[in-house]
Amino acid sequence: MRPLVLCYHAVSETWRHALSVPADALEEQLRLLIGRGFRPVGASEAARGGGKLLHVTFDDAFTSVRNALPALDRTGAKATVFACTGYADDGRPLGVPELQAEVDAHSAELETMTWDELRELAVRGIEIGSHTVSHPHLPTLSDAELDDELRASKERLEDELDTPCTMLAYPFGDCDDRVRAAARAAGYETAFGLPGDASWRDPFDVFRVGVWRPDSARMVALKAHALVRSPLAMRVRTALGVTN
Repeated sequence: MRPLVLCYHAVSETWRHALSVPADALEEQLRLLIGRGFRPVGASEAARGGGKLLHVTFDDAFTSVRNALPALDRTGAKATVFACTGYADDGRPLGVPELQAEVDAHSAELETMTWDELRELAVRGIEIGSHTVSHPHLPTLSDAELDDELRASKERLEDELDTPCTMLAYPFGDCDDRVRAAARAAGYETAFGLPGDASWRDPFDVFRVGVWRPDSARMVALKAHALVRSPLAMRVRTALGVTN
């Protein structure tokens, strides 16, 4: 059995977007998975371990992730928040082109955590990882731009949080051989894809299951099933245009 790493984004009842899961739905999903034998562990153990392990990740460091904290506390689930360092100075909304219409319509829902808020999470035992500086599509960057996005974000997180930054999540889940090599060269120990390498052979493309607003707890449990997450199943889903 492979570990299960879940990928969430926002945790909000009021933002009715695919990226936004209500807190009560998240808790129901975690309780069902833990009830079925998944054991909550930290990111490193999930990324490198084997067996029925569970870890929860949140990409983008939206401020609404605070809404997930009670559910994490009650279930005992361990979590990592992946933050873009270019946004943490002022906590402005995540202004990537793909979300511009949402920024215009629901600006507060896309606000990101400041350094102080990230420090508060770290004190609570939430791991903080890099989501690059500005959330670009990494494979489209030049070598110099790629190196800067990876190294600068890692260094800034280490400076601000006073702890090593060993983990990266690729924005949009975008990576290729060049990006993975650059992540390794920048000093990360682990990088998370979306969905990632279903064979679990590459610690720089750790497989994650994306969780979206329409997903019921039973749907998440189905996605968590070993057969659904197998390399063969993922090849079939990719051929059908379904990647997560």
